[in-house]
Amino acid sequence: MSEAMKTEPLRLALAGLGTVGAGVIRLIETNADLIERRCGRPLRIVAVSARDRGKDRGVDLSGYAWEDDMTALPERDDVDVIVELVGGSDGPALTLARKAVANGKAFVTANKAMIAHHGLGLARDAESAGVPVRFEAAVAGGIPVIKGLREGAAANEIERVYGILNGTCNYILSTMEDTGADFSKVLAEAQAMGYAEADPTFDIDGIDAAHKLSILASIAFGTELDFAAVTTDGIRRVLASDIAQADSLGYVIRLLGMARVEPSADGVKHLFQRVHPYLVPKDHPLAHVDGATNAVVAEGNFVGRLLFQGAGAGDGPTASAVVADIIDIARLWESENEIDPPFSIPVSELDANVPAETGNHRGKAYLRFMVNDRPGVLAELTAAMRDANVSIESLIQKGAKDSGSDDGSVMVAMVTHEGEEGCVTRALELLADSDSITAEPLVMHILRQ
Repeated sequence: MSEAMKTEPLRLALAGLGTVGAGVIRLIETNADLIERRCGRPLRIVAVSARDRGKDRGVDLSGYAWEDDMTALPERDDVDVIVELVGGSDGPALTLARKAVANGKAFVTANKAMIAHHGLGLARDAESAGVPVRFEAAVAGGIPVIKGLREGAAANEIERVYGILNGTCNYILSTMEDTGADFSKVLAEAQAMGYAEADPTFDIDGIDAAHKLSILASIAFGTELDFAAVTTDGIRRVLASDIAQADSLGYVIRLLGMARVEPSADGVKHLFQRVHPYLVPKDHPLAHVDGATNAVVAEGNFVGRLLFQGAGAGDGPTASAVVADIIDIARLWESENEIDPPFSIPVSELDANVPAETGNHRGKAYLRFMVNDRPGVLAELTAAMRDANVSIESLIQKGAKDSGSDDGSVMVAMVTHEGEEGCVTRALELLADSDSITAEPLVMHILRQ
């Protein structure tokens, strides 16, 4: 690359001018000198696209070309990098991504749903075209966890990667913990304050966290990305009484994404991926992560436990991750290094994703039943546990007043000894037709230290 080329700006086009898009513009303008020093050349936004041209976004757009159709941005000759901040797994965002790669443009996105569903195809196309694709902001906002796994822990065999991947759920659970309020009340307050969407399904049912976990697992373990293989459960059924009971047992409840490679006799990686509310021991670092904060733990065979913690969303943190990706691209092109694969390993060399049988996974579990308050119910529950080979470590029964029930049902909670998860599943199957149980039982696994 000539000296003249090294000083030429890296030219950007932004699709999407919501809070993150506006944040990217503010960050590039505010820290322009610092960014230029760190990446060896200036960054210049030359074109933008969004749904409403006349909307006031708090930033000056007069110096940028406007495209009504964002999928036209990759066809511009004055653009080097396309930045997608629109969202959605398919539709215009995916069309934009594919056109960017096909037109030889570098591509940066914060779109976890698109990467979770189509990341392998985009990576394969990018590797063939020799253009970089980056998505640091797609997982945990401003926390550089993808870079940490790709670079800082690259020499390690990762044994587990897990963490708090959704700020909305963490805000709800930690607020329930602090106030004693039930889920529905805290959710309504979170929606009123803008911490939760009007339709919170993707967050509270664990789908958002599952998107992020599937991306992390692929990078951590060198396996093909497979969002469909993530077992997903959310926090809708967690009661204030569950949180109080967990507290008395020495735990807090957090929605975690968990991925690990299970041992197998056939030599094939069997990948365990689950998003689920866990009981977290109070002396574990994740137990102290409150509010909308995200935190990811990676455990390597030489480096040990690494903790990445910070803001998982918001205009500033997410914009920071987006611009960090752009700076990486500027440095890469300046040095004329070969483009590295989006998932760290070429797609053709990623191991097949063979889902682990969750029933063989061993651990302790918390089981909560809402039952009719009558004689014989405890005997019925414990008999099912016995017949399924589930060993009970502790058992607690609450009266109707302390059970959080409106129909007079009482709460029975138990913690199991360590055993196979399939045994717990079998016990619930034995109880499936019981007329003593008034609501679907809740199972929350206990995080192993």
